[in-house]
Amino acid sequence: MQAELEDRFQEFVRARWSRLVRTAYLLTGDVHHAEDLTQTALAKAYRSWRRISRSDNPEAYVRRMLVSCNSDRFRKRRVTEALTAAPPERAGRDEATGRVDERGSLMAGLARLPKKQRAVVVLRYWEDLSEAEVAQVLGCSPGTVKSQASKGLAKLRTYPGLAPSRTVSGQAQGGSR
Repeated sequence: MQAELEDRFQEFVRARWSRLVRTAYLLTGDVHHAEDLTQTALAKAYRSWRRISRSDNPEAYVRRMLVSCNSDRFRKRRVTEALTAAPPERAGRDEATGRVDERGSLMAGLARLPKKQRAVVVLRYWEDLSEAEVAQVLGCSPGTVKSQASKGLAKLRTYPGLAPSRTVSGQAQGGSR
């Protein structure tokens, strides 16, 4: 039975590693911190995998662990963030090659948001979670998610380098919510 449980955990990690690291990167702004954060969250998940794997959505559970581990990083070590203005260069090119400058501006804008606003914006608009799902992941009310998202998006709209004519998840600038 233990071998089967370990196999399911390994399958989960293989299937979701890239997505979890990407989420962690958006939370930390550093690829090395993101990988460390993902490994920490997965190590904790491994210890409780029997219980986590029975939940309706193990990925959401592990995503919540990512956010918690990132918050713990600040509480325990009083880490100061040294986020860069642009993401590190990638070895290969993907389909969004023409948007590198815009992506760099977005990453720099995200880096300037307070960590709660950054977590809400990343989970809501990058991970495309509903307000209720984000509230569950962050352990807060949907109203808090709405207000933090609104404040975060407002700050991002004022960040230099982000095109004012762009939309964020279908919401036009200055449009009604």
